[in-house]
Amino acid sequence: MSKILVIGARGRAGAAAVEEALARGHEVVGVARAAAEGVVVGDVTDAVRVAELAVGYDAVIAAVYDGGSDPGVFFPTAAHALVEGLSKAGVNRLVWVGLASILPTADGTLLMDTEGYPREYRSFFLAHQAALDVFAASPLDWVSIAPAGDFDRADPARRGRYRVVPADAGGRISYADLAVALVDEVDHPANHGTAIGVVV
Repeated sequence: MSKILVIGARGRAGAAAVEEALARGHEVVGVARAAAEGVVVGDVTDAVRVAELAVGYDAVIAAVYDGGSDPGVFFPTAAHALVEGLSKAGVNRLVWVGLASILPTADGTLLMDTEGYPREYRSFFLAHQAALDVFAASPLDWVSIAPAGDFDRADPARRGRYRVVPADAGGRISYADLAVALVDEVDHPANHGTAIGVVV
């Protein structure tokens, strides 16, 4: 059994990760910016608070987003706070919920650079990449996991399986099955210092 801190536990990906980890018998604490039943309050951009919360944990899963902030500020700030806070807390393993857009497709082209992919959100995509750049320059044992295309909102079922594949705009995975991949990377870390995409 591991002790897992899930930051962003009120979001769909974070909540699914909490549920999956608890189902496996792990000791889990969820963190959210606002008070709510079943979570503790914490801000992922506050390195001191991250350190306080993470002490004694084996791994952190971070599924974070702030729609009210500039993503170009939020994501790298959150990444720096995680690096600093987890280092102070003595936690080495970070599993980050990433973004398909910045993953390479089968021919090596980033998904966000493929023909027909929406360009109006490019600053958001680059903000996610900036966070990964922060992790890459740190001593953390990190992995970023994203749907290879998008979440399957039409079929939220948990199948309990997934495949690691190149980015593909048509690829789909449920939040529940993404959570399987997230917790697998705590239970049996197989990917280190990299970003991967998953589909069912």
